[in-house]
Amino acid sequence: MSVPEATPLSERELVLTRLIDAAPERLFQAWTDPKLLPQWFAPRPLTTPVCEIDLRVGGVCRTVMRTPDGVEYPNEGVYLEIVENRRVVFTDAFGADWAPSGKPFMVATISFEPEGGQTRYTARAQHWTVADREAHEQMGFHEGWGQCADQLAELLAQR
Repeated sequence: MSVPEATPLSERELVLTRLIDAAPERLFQAWTDPKLLPQWFAPRPLTTPVCEIDLRVGGVCRTVMRTPDGVEYPNEGVYLEIVENRRVVFTDAFGADWAPSGKPFMVATISFEPEGGQTRYTARAQHWTVADREAHEQMGFHEGWGQCADQLAELLAQR
């Protein structure tokens, strides 16, 4: 696995990309299977004890990340676009039945593109404001999402 350059498309975006030694179908499955996603989704030592996936446009995706001392970080959103084996787009701007969330934070676009026998995995987080992007960066976007991408690659190497 290598760490190629990634360029944000706007000042409100954070982006992370990796070349992962697995087919796009396997990465898509790891992002959409509620049994697989908890195995890599939270940066260690955090865990993901809750994972609910209703894989359809408008379907809810809900996870809870938990620290070793029991602090929980719930995340809920809906899927905006699903292109099998190529792309998953979701947002926290809405919850179940398209109910607006209290404070929308981002739209995430996760893409899987074949490249030289590997897959270019790209995660883009588009934020409503520059301040939201800056807050996400300070929360450790690159470190946390990068560690999760590494854990994803490790999981797929074992399967």
